[in-house]
This record gives sequence, structure tokens and C-alpha cells, in this order.
Amino acid sequence: MVKYVYAAVIDGRALVGVEKFDLSLTEEGDIGDCTVARRLYGPGSYSGESLFVAREPDNPTAEEDDGYLITYVHDKNTQESKFLVMDAKSPNLDIIAAVKLPQRIPNGFHGLFVSESDLSKL
Repeated sequence: MVKYVYAAVIDGRALVGVEKFDLSLTEEGDIGDCTVARRLYGPGSYSGESLFVAREPDNPTAEEDDGYLITYVHDKNTQESKFLVMDAKSPNLDIIAAVKLPQRIPNGFHGLFVSESDLSKL
């Protein structure tokens, strides 16, 4: 059973952040307040969808949220785009790397990350 899911925080029609939800049931059998982490990118900053990347994808004993959330964010105030790497286990989805990109990444940009071993199976 999946315990954690990540969802976009939307303001109007733009993605402005990401939230982590814990879908574990309470003792009463309810989900309850399931938000366990949230990251907003700041005024005027918009992103694509976040993607979870496991820290150790081949480790079957790794915790489900042991990894990174990655996304592209564009700041319309500075006209800069960045590739962000966030710690998926941290309570604030802490940014552990921010790479300034040489050109704008369009809002809603989607990416697909596939391991070399998965590619060889195709």
C-alpha cells in the first residue's frame, strides 16, 4: 500500500508549490489531516509537476519517502528558471539543490526520468 503521495499546490491555473500527504489511517480508520509537508515556491514563481526520485531505487528496504522531489520553477519577477531538488523526507520539503538554468522553462513542463536498467528492458 502506498503511504505517501505528492500533489501540486495550485493558485488559479498555476502550480505554485507541492504538498506531501500521508495516507495512513488513524486508529479510528480515518485519513484525517494528512498533510505532512508543504513547499511554496514564492510570489511570482510557478512550476511544473514535481517528480519523486528514490535515493536508492534498488533497495527494497528503503523507506517509501527516502528520496528527492524534483521540479522546474520559473520566477516571473527575476525571469529566472531553476531546477530544484528537494528532500522528500524533510517536513518542509527542504531545497537541497537549486540549479539556475540558461533559459526559461515553460510552465507545466513535464519530464520523465527513467533508470538505465529500465531503459534496457524496453
